[in-house]
Amino acid sequence: MIRIHPFIKIAGLATLLLILGVSIHPVKAAPTSQVPTAQKALINPDDSACLACHQNPNFNITIGIQQKETLSLFVDPSKFQHSVHGEIGISCIGCHEGFKPEAGHGMVYGSHRELTLRMNTICANCHQKQSDQEKDSVHAAARAAGKLEAAICTDCHTAHEVQRLKDPKTGQLFPTTRIWIPLTCQKCHSTIYEKYRNSVHGIALTDGNNPDVPTCIDCHGVHIIEDPTTAKFRLDSPMLCAKCHTNPAIMDKYGISTQVLNTYVADFHGTTVTIFEKLSPDSVTNKPVCYDCHGVHDITNVNDPQKGLTIKQNLLKKCQRCHPNANTNFPDAWLSHYIPSPQKYPIVYYINLFYTFFIPGILLPMAVLVLMDFGRAMVNKFTKPHSKKKIFYHTSDGEDHHE
Repeated sequence: MIRIHPFIKIAGLATLLLILGVSIHPVKAAPTSQVPTAQKALINPDDSACLACHQNPNFNITIGIQQKETLSLFVDPSKFQHSVHGEIGISCIGCHEGFKPEAGHGMVYGSHRELTLRMNTICANCHQKQSDQEKDSVHAAARAAGKLEAAICTDCHTAHEVQRLKDPKTGQLFPTTRIWIPLTCQKCHSTIYEKYRNSVHGIALTDGNNPDVPTCIDCHGVHIIEDPTTAKFRLDSPMLCAKCHTNPAIMDKYGISTQVLNTYVADFHGTTVTIFEKLSPDSVTNKPVCYDCHGVHDITNVNDPQKGLTIKQNLLKKCQRCHPNANTNFPDAWLSHYIPSPQKYPIVYYINLFYTFFIPGILLPMAVLVLMDFGRAMVNKFTKPHSKKKIFYHTSDGEDHHE
């Protein structure tokens, strides 16, 4: 076999290249300045690349198949920077994964709502617990039934301006959050909000930011929002109200009785509702719960001359809903959730006091007599009888007899 010297191989290859006119030069990358801005964004996407287009207030597209809609794609950089996501450094592509270079990033949707519903699934990537809870809510049930306008994450929290709602150190809601909550709910529930806004709770919250009054989530929950029209919710509602109204730290500030639950459960209405709640929580009962008398979202001060329940005429109207034949004296049986005392309802208090001593004074001696009688009976039963003494007597015939 003939072996060719390596030098001869190299020389031959160089000669061949010269003949073909091919020169060897290093390959240079295209100058950076020649790469279009849009391609730069796709090569190394970051917030500045995204905001190059999306910070334009007039940036929008038209979407929709059957009905065209104008969709704004504007993102306020300042608000995003001060949002929860902006503060912890989540970039645009942290949520908007897998976008494509073509116009609209490859998004084809039949409507704006279809877009938000699909994008809503992204939240579960970081907030799985809250997403699972929301699946059991009345909103999720409504969407499953075809009511696509029912609230999703971004309807309440927004998409690019998500605010921090709790103090990270204490875990408590910020004062501003409590006002923000009903304002958020009113975007869908405006009629209910107006009632709440003018209620004793709503006035205290919106006018004075009072931390003691409930907001929407205190009664309805946050993500697991229960259907308030069910029998179960109705039967559970007294305990819902009791969370605040049995708390002396709150109620003592306003001179409100903390015996609301005890006095309610002690009467016929509350006893019946409690039995249903324990034994048959899904059964329907017509016995009144708290909001049947006090209202739901339009709760007013009890001293209010128009609706307050301390006003006899107003209370009578409430009673007549279930007791149509109730007369003007019927409401006098109600003690306003107060335990009788020398100061409040003294007649009832002293009658109760009398029976507190009278009944034991009668029953205890009777019990002693019964025990004494029972004891004597036991003694007689288990004691051996003594032998009978013989009785002698003399008859007229002159003979002695004995028994």
